[in-house]
Amino acid sequence: MGEETGLAMHNQGWKQERANVSLPEVHQSLKIPKTGSWFRKFLAFAGPGYLVAVGYMDPGNWATDIAGGSMFGYSLLFVILLSNIMAMLLQSLAGKLGIVTGRDLAQACRDHYSKPVSMALWVLCELAIAACDLAEVLGTAIALNLLFGIPIIYGVIITVLDVFIVLLLQNKGFRYIEALVITLIGTIGVCFLIEIIWAKPDAGGVLAGFAPSMELFRNPEMLYIGIGILGATVMPHNLYLHSSIVQTRQIEQTPKGKRQAIRFATADSTIALTLALFINAAILIIAAATFHTTGNTAIAEIGDAYHMLAPLLGTGAASVLFGIALLAAGQNATLTGTLAGQIVMEGFLNIRLPAWLRRLITRLIAVVPAIIVLAIVGDSGTADLLILSQVILSLQLSFAVIPLVKFTSDKTKMGEFANRLWMNITAWTVAAIIAGLNIYLLYQTFADWFS
Repeated sequence: MGEETGLAMHNQGWKQERANVSLPEVHQSLKIPKTGSWFRKFLAFAGPGYLVAVGYMDPGNWATDIAGGSMFGYSLLFVILLSNIMAMLLQSLAGKLGIVTGRDLAQACRDHYSKPVSMALWVLCELAIAACDLAEVLGTAIALNLLFGIPIIYGVIITVLDVFIVLLLQNKGFRYIEALVITLIGTIGVCFLIEIIWAKPDAGGVLAGFAPSMELFRNPEMLYIGIGILGATVMPHNLYLHSSIVQTRQIEQTPKGKRQAIRFATADSTIALTLALFINAAILIIAAATFHTTGNTAIAEIGDAYHMLAPLLGTGAASVLFGIALLAAGQNATLTGTLAGQIVMEGFLNIRLPAWLRRLITRLIAVVPAIIVLAIVGDSGTADLLILSQVILSLQLSFAVIPLVKFTSDKTKMGEFANRLWMNITAWTVAAIIAGLNIYLLYQTFADWFS
């Protein structure tokens, strides 16, 4: 009876029956215990949230956090907090869409929109994934250069080998991917915890930074960096990713089973994003405590931050830990970018390529432009490339957020799980804020380029 109820709900409000499941090789591959404590069940659900959280601490975030901390001290911590709260709301909706409908966001878009609109959304999403992959490739290459002296252009080529890591793990089972991601997040967290202890930030200044400030709207430069932080924090491909990977759990296809799954998935992503909030805030706090307070307010590049940390904190280990954390962040974002690429292509186009080929295509879309730019302008072009990748992500964001809010608000698609009125108002407000701020960010960026 449960399975029939589930199928009825899957087809409710949709034009076509669901043709394929999302990520078929791992779909419903993890069993959830039917008995036992709340904590045991929560542990069985825990994992997807950490894969999503990776996108909130990828190398693209580092540049904006470092620039914000070095230029304005602790003032932009409020923006990081606000971005994370928005992310928690949107990721909870993405998880709910996947659990209730059995479709990921890409599959839902393909069903709901006309073919031209659906294809346009696919192209935009592929651009966003390529931009995100570019930030990850550059982050990993910069880390390899800083730690081992490998030229950045060779580091970019080395990142192509990541393809094989993902394939190996996916063949072993989804829990292996989750375990590696959580280990790498833990590594980043420990590195920054040690850095914060060494940096000795002003506790009062940190607390004040989390409070809203009108200076953000009075200072155009601060607003620009603030919007950059928001653009780098909320990632469009993460919404597609989350709506798919929550379906790796074998849940009861009944209203009660889905309600429980939504509760656990939301708790999982909220805890994981709180950890991402700590890491993002830590980067900004370290930049504020180390650079801003010593008058180094122009540090905006990852390489500069790496070289300046050791002399300012009085220990060479500070730069090494920073480099290790950057390498872990780049590798982590690579893993989740791979999965997102597969979900988006299969969901929008309903075609399946061998995993290694799909991964190679995604990686080359990022690696080729990086190699061309580095060959023309040298390593100094990496900062501009990172900023460009964040601008492309900002441009694409609303094209993922608006369909997500629209679908989860629709009673014919979601049944009793459709967003309540308060959730609808909140979600549409967040969508409007993100759209407005990103339009402003793009306007400012292009105005700077042409001036």
